Amino acid sequence: MTSIGATAVLDRQGLEALVAALVAGGRTVVGPTVRDGAIVLAELDSAEQLPYGWGVELEAGRYRLRRREDGAAFAHSAGPQSWKNFLHPQREKLWSADRSAEGEVTVRTERPLPPSYAFLGVRPCDLRAIAIQDRVLSGGHFQDTGYAERRRGAFLIAVECTEPGATCFCVSMGTGPGADSGFDLALTEVVDDTGHRFLVRVGSEEGATLLDALPRREADAATTGAAREAVAGAVDKMGRSMPPVDLHALMGASLEAERWDDVASRCLTCGNCTMVCPTCFCTTTEEVTDLTGDHAERWQRWDSCFDLDFSHLHGGPVRSSGRSRYRQWLTHKLGTWHDQFNSSGCVGCGRCIVWCPVGIDITEEVTALKEEAER
Repeated sequence: MTSIGATAVLDRQGLEALVAALVAGGRTVVGPTVRDGAIVLAELDSAEQLPYGWGVELEAGRYRLRRREDGAAFAHSAGPQSWKNFLHPQREKLWSADRSAEGEVTVRTERPLPPSYAFLGVRPCDLRAIAIQDRVLSGGHFQDTGYAERRRGAFLIAVECTEPGATCFCVSMGTGPGADSGFDLALTEVVDDTGHRFLVRVGSEEGATLLDALPRREADAATTGAAREAVAGAVDKMGRSMPPVDLHALMGASLEAERWDDVASRCLTCGNCTMVCPTCFCTTTEEVTDLTGDHAERWQRWDSCFDLDFSHLHGGPVRSSGRSRYRQWLTHKLGTWHDQFNSSGCVGCGRCIVWCPVGIDITEEVTALKEEAER
């Protein structure tokens, strides 16, 4: 019987067996695959749908697929989606109400039984993001019951990062490139002269049970060493880094910084950064009705602090300028998030840099704020 902390090695056939076992067990397997010119997260029926032989080129405001010669499945950086798309979906019906001819109103909750998810390919930065959303959405007094139900049954298979992108900065945020906890199984992909394989580490009893059912072999010294070297080497390959400063204190002391005017002149307030961020959680609700007026529904959907109406109170929005809205996002993400949730809201995945249409770089902005504060 495999125990927590044990290691083993899977080959490509073993990875295929892993996905097959999860599907056979009633799991909805979600993992990376190539679609629409990007590596996206989608439901998988087979491990053959993984992006073998595909990598990505990342830069501020730029994302491109590129072919790889080694056939690696997980040698790519974060794509446009995160796992919050499944745990905290963009739009969700909360309830519906119907009025009978006699005027009696019946209200029904509309949350169906959630899928039993298995997430394959969760990067360490995204493991931390899931842990942060756990704290925000299910760790306090007011819980998002839909999130809690979807999260409760999710099986997490992490993949350690061995080839970070040009916009990654997880090392400086303390969230990668290795996975330490929060997973059921953790994979480290190794492709070298001796073959293509995956070092597996067990993180839970459920993970141990699943691994026992798979074709595998004992972890050998060569594979274990190669996996460790690959993860350690990723530390020096980060394309970005957050400056070594107390971000909580810096944000609090920079509310009147001139840099906000500079970034506001470039920011489109489109909200892309909040949509792709794996930890942004803001929502709003909307009620809709049919033409008869006898049927109504309430929906919850994502919202963004970049939307003009997000801070609308009687008389108008509190944050009417692009400067104030960008400042709100960044100071909350890196500063006041600590006050609310005892952690940063940033995990260093770099998605906000890549998917910003004008290439605003969060690490560059913080560096500028630091330099201005030191003048």
